[in-house]
Amino acid sequence: MTVEPDHSGIVGRSVPRVEDAALLSGRGRYIDDLPVRRDTAHMAILRSPHAHAEIRAIDASRATALPGVHAVLTGEDVAWLTRSLTVGVKANVECWPMARDRVRYVGEPVALVVADNRYLAEDALDLIEVEYGLLPAVADPVAALADDAELLHPSLGSNCISERHFRYGDPEAEFSRAPRRISVEVSYPRNSCTPIETYGVIAEYDPGEDAYDVTANFQGPFSIHAVMALALKVPGNRMRLRTPPDSGGSFGVKQGVFVYAILAAVAARVAGRPVKWIEDRLEHLTASVSATNRVTKLEAAVGEDGRVLALSWDQIEDCGAHLRAPEPATLYRMHGNMTGAYAIRNVAIRNRVVLTNKTPTGLNRGFGGPQVYYSLERLMHRIADELGLDRLEVIRRNLVPSGAFPYRTATGALLDSGDYAAAIDMAVSEGGLSELRERQARARARGRLYGIGLAAAVEPSVSNMGYITTVLTPQERAKAGPKNGAQSVASISIDPLGAVIVKVASVPQGQGHRTVLAQVVAERLGLPLEAVRVNTELDTGRDAWSIASGNYSSRFAAAVAGTARLAADRIRERLASIAASKLNVTVDRIEFGNGRIYDRDNPDNSVSFNRVAASSHWAPATLPDGVEHTICETVFWSPEQLEAPTPDDGINSSLCHGFIFDFCGVEIDPDTAEIRIDKYVTMHDCGRILHPGMVEGQVRGAFAQAVGAALLEEYAYGDDGSFLSGTLADYLMPTVMETPDPVILHFESPSPFTPLGAKGVGEGNCMSTPVCIANAVADATGATDITLPLSPARLATLVYGEERPSPRPEAERPGETRPGERQLTGEGSATVNAAREDVWRMLLDPGTLQAIIPGAHDVEKLSDTHFRADVTLGVGPVKGRYRADIRLSDMIEPEAVTLSGSTQGALGFGNGTGRITLVEAGGRTVVNYRYEAGIGGKVASVGGRLLDGAARVVIGQFFQALARHAGGGAEGGKGLLARLRMTLGGRR
Repeated sequence: MTVEPDHSGIVGRSVPRVEDAALLSGRGRYIDDLPVRRDTAHMAILRSPHAHAEIRAIDASRATALPGVHAVLTGEDVAWLTRSLTVGVKANVECWPMARDRVRYVGEPVALVVADNRYLAEDALDLIEVEYGLLPAVADPVAALADDAELLHPSLGSNCISERHFRYGDPEAEFSRAPRRISVEVSYPRNSCTPIETYGVIAEYDPGEDAYDVTANFQGPFSIHAVMALALKVPGNRMRLRTPPDSGGSFGVKQGVFVYAILAAVAARVAGRPVKWIEDRLEHLTASVSATNRVTKLEAAVGEDGRVLALSWDQIEDCGAHLRAPEPATLYRMHGNMTGAYAIRNVAIRNRVVLTNKTPTGLNRGFGGPQVYYSLERLMHRIADELGLDRLEVIRRNLVPSGAFPYRTATGALLDSGDYAAAIDMAVSEGGLSELRERQARARARGRLYGIGLAAAVEPSVSNMGYITTVLTPQERAKAGPKNGAQSVASISIDPLGAVIVKVASVPQGQGHRTVLAQVVAERLGLPLEAVRVNTELDTGRDAWSIASGNYSSRFAAAVAGTARLAADRIRERLASIAASKLNVTVDRIEFGNGRIYDRDNPDNSVSFNRVAASSHWAPATLPDGVEHTICETVFWSPEQLEAPTPDDGINSSLCHGFIFDFCGVEIDPDTAEIRIDKYVTMHDCGRILHPGMVEGQVRGAFAQAVGAALLEEYAYGDDGSFLSGTLADYLMPTVMETPDPVILHFESPSPFTPLGAKGVGEGNCMSTPVCIANAVADATGATDITLPLSPARLATLVYGEERPSPRPEAERPGETRPGERQLTGEGSATVNAAREDVWRMLLDPGTLQAIIPGAHDVEKLSDTHFRADVTLGVGPVKGRYRADIRLSDMIEPEAVTLSGSTQGALGFGNGTGRITLVEAGGRTVVNYRYEAGIGGKVASVGGRLLDGAARVVIGQFFQALARHAGGGAEGGKGLLARLRMTLGGRR
């Protein structure tokens, strides 16, 4: 339904962005900038330090008694005021926004505090005591499927919450007669696009109306609004959701804020005042949503010429501890596109959704695409290598033929437009693939490791709201009723002075909505860009919207801007009729331009746009017969091509399908295994380009994030579920040093299904770039199995082989840690200016221990060999309060003692032992110590770079304080400087 574009206008030009003046001058209005009521309180969340544990008891009495605290809520309190969240499949399982009987991932909310300010709320968290009973954790999705695997949800009876089998064509027959069967097995890692701005919520409850008013930097889809309303046990019109004017990025991640919107809403109800919560960076890394990790076995039936006759997919999707809406969207978004850019007519698919002791997953830029194309394009690379064929030729032989569009794939997608072969030819020619191959030959002749990678991908955009129901059987879908479409809405209003305002139900996350919408509407109404103002704040209590509303799946240019074009067309048609009556001409002669409406045959016969536009306000009786007002026009548009899944499980999961072809050259340093992207070429067919500058920005942004996914980024978990990527010191992201300047090319085939001919472009490189780089590394090293991210450690294994075992004797290696812990060891000594007997007494005196233990608030002596202490400790950016339990054993007075103990706090836990020996040395005492400890929870996620050093510092501070304490007591009235010299062993 593409409307013929007017290429003489401002659409298609890189006009200056309307948004940039405010954003670049620090005048953006983000969630944390918004004004709040004076009595607004602040929320802080106590999170689990364990991946899997029973909650045996929670004592919040001390937190509740703290002055300035308005409410403390546990999971049971939250459950009393809410319902279990909607689960994406039919299963006997509950999903609560806060843990109740057990915790299932590190970072899961256990309790929340509402206080006058965030500082008080955090202090109160330290006073909440939780007794846990540790359970075995399962972090590997394959292991989670084992018969003897620990169950996350006993009511489910399995860790597999969904399994479906699909069959299209006759894959069994093709596999039985194919001359070759070639396969790949891939474990795609978790990662996240990590926006600069974290989650934020401001919530208020009106008891008179039993209604909630929530402002959150939520991006949609607004089908989640229904999930929130149901969870809060109110109808949708009593769950008002608003968004701030600006957002500091999302890339899909902020879909996950809805869980905290529910918690803040409940907190506001209990506290009797508005509640604000801004997520900190450590919380975001540990507990916000990430992309899924997926284990895939993909097998192809292949002819000797490299043509793929059939595919067999076996996908195991790890969605973490809970299957929260809209998951399993990541697994099923690509269902119609499981053959990629290739004409493969026979497909078998087995999909399993598995629960593990990891953070629940959600939308992430390109969701579903990186996982699918990594397997598919690694397979095409493998097919070429095993058959001894040119890799590019294998891609070309399998492409959807030119002239076949619109093309229906085997699994149901309707590829709207394109010419993949011609686009590849353009990329190869203009991108210089032959020159890159010559460069590779020269590098290899000098003994360098240089590889070239290729990747082809179809980028879907404008998701069909019905694709997620493909997870249900046809019988279950028939019972539930059909789901389909991609409703978009845009409103154009004209005020009494003729000024134009555009309103859409799409929340921008940096894409330039206001600029592009102003371009589209201004062009149709013949106005300068600055004459059109765009409002992108969304208010479900005031604005027109639908469950498909939101900013996701690259739907803005194709659907939202297209709907604004339709609304502008309707307004224009009525304005033309009004102007024609004023100018005494027929409507077909009316044109718009330069802020005026005029007779095409006599341009001097004109009237100002403002006068015509305002006539509906000032003189409605003068409107021509049959012409409606021009005060406001709202258009809802859903494309007819997005139908519900068929009884045979065919699904056109997206409206538009762009095409991407990438190639790159990479070089690996043979001495350090450092990788360098020498050249990267990316060709895009994204339909009609509405703003070339912003399209380039979208491509560059997705490319940079994809480089991170390929080389650096991974949400890593230990086998016991401990989170290992909890700071930006451990979760590394690319900088300009790692990200080259890509060569960006375009092949334009407008979509016949969208009003402007546009397709999505914002996610493509997240899908194509990781596997393109991986294929280049495989080419450089000759390796067949390539696992992301391609960190120096992984590359070193590919280049040099597996690391040999350490020759260190077993007896010298650290002892085993408990589940969820990270091992720390150390030893040292300190000299104290006191006799050995005096030092011994100090070590057993609670008053002395309170004075010398770093961060100690209180030390209680329970018996001669049992002490309890409250301490506050910080490791890097992590600081928290801990309850420590210390016991003494193996005591040889006054020579040696063994200390063993445990700590528990909001930020983590620890266990350890240490042996202290006291040796006389000329009136002084040398204290020697050796320790082994394990720590877990958020503090363990800080990473080895900080932990070992921090532990040594803290323990060193203890003995330095002991030395100062002993020296001060011995010297009595001597001055401070003298006592310091004595303590440090200096000369008087």
